[in-house]
Amino acid sequence: MKIKRFISGIREYHILLVFSLMCSFSYAQEKTIQVVDEESKKGISDVYFQYDKTSGFTNEGGEFNLEYLEGVTLFLSHIQYGKIQVSNESIVEAFRSGILSIREASNFLMPVTLVQVQHGTGDKSKLDISVQNKLAHDAGNLLEEVPGISSIRKSGAYGFDPVLRGFKYDQLNLVLDGVQTASAACPNRMDPAASQIPINMISQAEVLKGPHSLRFGNAFGGTINFKSSAPDFKQKPTPLGRLGTSYESNGKIYRTEGVAGVAGKKIDFRLFGSYSSGEDYTDGDGVKIAANFNRLNYGGKLAFKLSETQDLGVFVSNNIAKDVDFPALPMDLREDNTWLFNASHSARFYGSSLTSWNTSLYGTMVNHLMDNFDKVIVPRTVDAETDAETTNYGGRSEMRFDFENSHLFGGVDYRFESSKGYRTRNMLMGPMAGKVFTDNVWQDAEVNRTGLFGEWHISHPGFQFVVSGRVDMNSSSAKNPDPRFTAIYDDLEATQLHPSVSVGGTRLFNPKFSLGLWVAMATRSPGITERYINQFPVGLDPYEMLGNPELDPEVNNQLDLVFKYQTPAAGVTVNLFTSVLRNYISSEIRDDLSPALPTSPGVRQFVNIKDATMAGFELSWTQKMGTFLSHDASLVYTYGKNKVEDEPLPEIPPLEFRYRLMGSFLNDKLQPEIMWRSVQKQDRIASSYGETKTPGFNVVDAKISCLLNKSITATGGVQNLFDEAYYEHLARSVRGAETRPIYSPGRSFYVTLTFSFL
Repeated sequence: MKIKRFISGIREYHILLVFSLMCSFSYAQEKTIQVVDEESKKGISDVYFQYDKTSGFTNEGGEFNLEYLEGVTLFLSHIQYGKIQVSNESIVEAFRSGILSIREASNFLMPVTLVQVQHGTGDKSKLDISVQNKLAHDAGNLLEEVPGISSIRKSGAYGFDPVLRGFKYDQLNLVLDGVQTASAACPNRMDPAASQIPINMISQAEVLKGPHSLRFGNAFGGTINFKSSAPDFKQKPTPLGRLGTSYESNGKIYRTEGVAGVAGKKIDFRLFGSYSSGEDYTDGDGVKIAANFNRLNYGGKLAFKLSETQDLGVFVSNNIAKDVDFPALPMDLREDNTWLFNASHSARFYGSSLTSWNTSLYGTMVNHLMDNFDKVIVPRTVDAETDAETTNYGGRSEMRFDFENSHLFGGVDYRFESSKGYRTRNMLMGPMAGKVFTDNVWQDAEVNRTGLFGEWHISHPGFQFVVSGRVDMNSSSAKNPDPRFTAIYDDLEATQLHPSVSVGGTRLFNPKFSLGLWVAMATRSPGITERYINQFPVGLDPYEMLGNPELDPEVNNQLDLVFKYQTPAAGVTVNLFTSVLRNYISSEIRDDLSPALPTSPGVRQFVNIKDATMAGFELSWTQKMGTFLSHDASLVYTYGKNKVEDEPLPEIPPLEFRYRLMGSFLNDKLQPEIMWRSVQKQDRIASSYGETKTPGFNVVDAKISCLLNKSITATGGVQNLFDEAYYEHLARSVRGAETRPIYSPGRSFYVTLTFSFL
């Protein structure tokens, strides 16, 4: 027995020895390893690696070759993923599987929603910008897919102005690629910044809720950052292309978009364009709503790979909107012509704490013309048109530093904004018939903003901390003031210095459960409209709005509590927030001031409300049900109160519930979906602001997408399946029929077809 055990032991030893030698031999051979994103599983190009004396970059597929060296640490560095040390055990596992997964170093634990290309059913914060979404002609409408975002509607089909948690207009920081913005030239905001985004070149929209990330500007109520498609350099010249088209039955809406270009080792060049048009639609009661629109967008994006560590990019876009109906306004949009220019340089560094340095310069020019020539007005007393323009230019430079357990962003930004324009009134009746009056709407107003910012992300086992802050210098003036305005105000210039800071962190109790707490104090200087609009009806009611250059900055003291529970099959997120607002900007009626037009009921002046509050919650739940089905649900609510007047704050969306059931069959080639949206009545209204109560409603949509082959996708569906007659609380009323707001479209069938070779 002892001899048999001895022989058996020798055999086991030999087997282990041979196995170890085989493993050592296999690791000693050079092997190809792919670096992939932990979540998307896609390869990551241009990851710098250093392994003993070997260094280089991953190729376009995220691959690199390595020869195993026992006990040696692998160092990785990337502009999005930071600096990473890979342990020997992880290297051994990578040699076995051929895959090395890394996680993006970002603010993923903040109150944030990502709207991106790929949809993950296990994480509600990642919604879908599908091929159908890329055909969208208005980013404000697209953003309504995010729970907690509504939009102010003055037209049935164009110019949707986002509202996040009750914050709106200049209280939201909406940017393209973290820096570029556009200012509405129209006093009535027919052309909000969201309407200027070229959707078919956007890969992701990042919605940062609350003033907790201050890198991209003054985020008083939140930031919406649209990220354009990143360059995709290839080893060999490769043609790229995509073409999509869609049609909606209700309103005869036709959309088409396309991208064509070529990518090589040193260059990525893409031309893009889109065109959309629509006619009047019918609501659920069969009533026709004026909704004509035409929108053309075209441009190009060029990226140069100067070296393995430096890139240069240029982006140009031209948006043209024509003959757009705005039934809630006294005029329609005749033409809006907007140019966006952007140049950027990025550099990556290795072997030091400085990891990257990114600099961008931009310019945006908006030319806007609106008139009442097509309005049915009985009796027609005046023909009026407004020709206005705005200019934005500026830049941003940011450095990133990576340390052992943290990374730091720091930089400077600058933004210049100017508005000018005149309203011309040709009198047709009465004693003034034949006379022409010119009104100075914007008074050639200007605002300069200069900011210093920093954001520090700190990681410890079980904890994530973020400290974000900025200081802004804001100066404003009116270069061509109107005599009526100077008769009211002595000083039209203002200079304000204000800080903003946010501190927060997340406790990771285990891989499934985390709890975050975020506290911030943000300050915002008034915008051009709030300071200098010159008796023009831009509010909820027809009162003429009067700017106020003596306004104090708004202050938002906000707290967010974020609970997350996530497993591979299900996830729950609860976000509770509360804001204590100081010097909140609203308006009040001035009985002592006379309106510029005799048909106006009076004048409203922008004023500060010393004490106001907002609070609310966002709940989301996702679950996979077996192999083929998944569903998700969300519930959002915001409460606002003017504590000085003891009444609700205006334009706060009501309680809203959403449920979505999704399927995936035939290896993800067939994907049906049904969505139910239930909105409650809103009876918490600001009567002094001109608000009225709105009823609740329920809407059901359905669609099915089919991947015909690797390049062709077809989608068909129906919106408002049960032909519900409803309107949103933030929809304005039709002029001449103020008791009936702009109702949303009734039942509408649509089909989308996309060919993609990207």
